[in-house]
Amino acid sequence: MEGFLISLSAVAIAEIGDKTQLLTLVLAARFARPLPLIAGIFAATIVNHALAAGAGLLIASWLTPEVLQWTLGISFVAGGVWMLIPDKFDEVSGGASRFGPFITTTIAFFLAEMGDKTQLATVGLAARFDDLVIVAAGTTIGMMIANVPVVFLGDAAAKFLPLQLVRGAAAAIFFALGLVTILEALGVV
Repeated sequence: MEGFLISLSAVAIAEIGDKTQLLTLVLAARFARPLPLIAGIFAATIVNHALAAGAGLLIASWLTPEVLQWTLGISFVAGGVWMLIPDKFDEVSGGASRFGPFITTTIAFFLAEMGDKTQLATVGLAARFDDLVIVAAGTTIGMMIANVPVVFLGDAAAKFLPLQLVRGAAAAIFFALGLVTILEALGVV
């Protein structure tokens, strides 16, 4: 349960103000059809994060436990630093909308999530908790928690979110994960 809750929390907070959340805002404005957008976000995220969690498990199997702990600890601290850097977003090309809201959202969201903070966090969390299903479920639900309100509230929600505070909270979670993992590697915890 710990892996699920940490995965859900870390990704839900990290996603706020992220480029995929900005993509959600653009798609919501373009299509104004919430259900296909939500279904597309879910489909893209579950596939993307299941693949990322699988990669995390594969990486964990290649490394010794000591090297894995140090690698994860440093990765989580680096992720915390990355969380403090605001994302920039390049709008989806206008031609993509010819496929309709579900297909456009699924493709655009899947591609936007490649190499994204939350995808890389999923790799690290799966390696840390050694559970593809729990981590992928947690990170996917975290993405939905962060993105579904944007589909319905759009610009109104973006104006009231203190993004600097949210980025700080996400960074703090990743710093804490990194610190705990490094302390475990040192045998302190």
